[in-house]
Amino acid sequence: MFYDRQKLEEIEEQSLAPYGMRSKDSKGRAHSSGEPAYRTAFQRDRDRVLHTTAFRRLEYKTQVFINYEGDYFRTRLTHTLEVAQIGRTLARALGGNEDLTESICLAHDLGHPAFGHSGEVALNRLMKDHNGFDHNKQSVRIITKLEERYPDFRGLNLTWEVREGMVKHESEYDISDASEYDPDLRGNLETQIANVADELAYTAHDLDDGLRSGMITPSQLDGIALWEILAETYNWHGPVLDDMMRHRMIRHLVGIEVSDVVNATNTRIKESGVDSPLAVQQLSYNLLGHSEDMTRRNRELKDFLYAKLYRHPRVVRMAVKAERIISDLFNAYTDEPAILPTHVQALREERSLERIACDYIAGMTDRYAVDEHRKLFDPFIKP
Repeated sequence: MFYDRQKLEEIEEQSLAPYGMRSKDSKGRAHSSGEPAYRTAFQRDRDRVLHTTAFRRLEYKTQVFINYEGDYFRTRLTHTLEVAQIGRTLARALGGNEDLTESICLAHDLGHPAFGHSGEVALNRLMKDHNGFDHNKQSVRIITKLEERYPDFRGLNLTWEVREGMVKHESEYDISDASEYDPDLRGNLETQIANVADELAYTAHDLDDGLRSGMITPSQLDGIALWEILAETYNWHGPVLDDMMRHRMIRHLVGIEVSDVVNATNTRIKESGVDSPLAVQQLSYNLLGHSEDMTRRNRELKDFLYAKLYRHPRVVRMAVKAERIISDLFNAYTDEPAILPTHVQALREERSLERIACDYIAGMTDRYAVDEHRKLFDPFIKP
């Protein structure tokens, strides 16, 4: 049986909750474009994101550990895929649109520069007199301006809803600026799911990578409520935490986090009485989120990760190196633009030199930035 777009939209109508976003109700794209016969608008958006250069580069961009520190640690790409998986699970359980959620999740970190948040801090400092740098805004720039894959327009020409979801992406480290996307309205259900999935994923999986690396030891986690729950669940008393037990505990952590979000959100949905996507956006609070107990437990775990992992000397030393590399590259490019590739120099007719250098550096992977730095500053390396 052939499921054409109309049939897929009928399935959405039947399967989504009243407050879930239907693809047939999309506000459309900036440039008129006929939709494919066998994909919904949001499925098409997801596929367009997957095929971008920016998405492929995420494989070699830092999450917490720089790429060359080991193949087992998460990269920005694997983090993104984990966010998308958790997002789809939440959307399915709560009656949201899985395809819209997945599209937002897959695109939310496209604008991250090399070296993770250290790279973002460095670029924002260097661009402080030129409208700054924010990876969330850079993600939107990529899908609206920087990716060039179509002859009639720049960007990916994604639907309003995916662009709005990216603009309204929020987490503990990301503050949205939705001035051009109904700023008085909250993100829709699918956007809120993507936001929660992002925080849930990086908290659980940074703990996993921290334990694997040895920067965090199980004994340091004594007294952390969520860790105590995991240890009790598997009757683990330490001191040795082998790989299999760590896998089981992290998997269980993700499971109880997801279950808590589903149950707490379901309660809020019932209490709010929302019956449309717009009703979700008009609320004075976010529907998606944890229970009060889990919020407190997560706060405790996040504070622990900040103190023991993100501020670990090994991570901080790499952050210092990363900021030096990015600063050196930026200053070299802006002092002597002729060292930039020819196709990058050609952009000076439409952008400032600082923004050109920033865009170029933001697109680099960790290893490309390191190699470029060597070529520019090591006299024994051929340029």
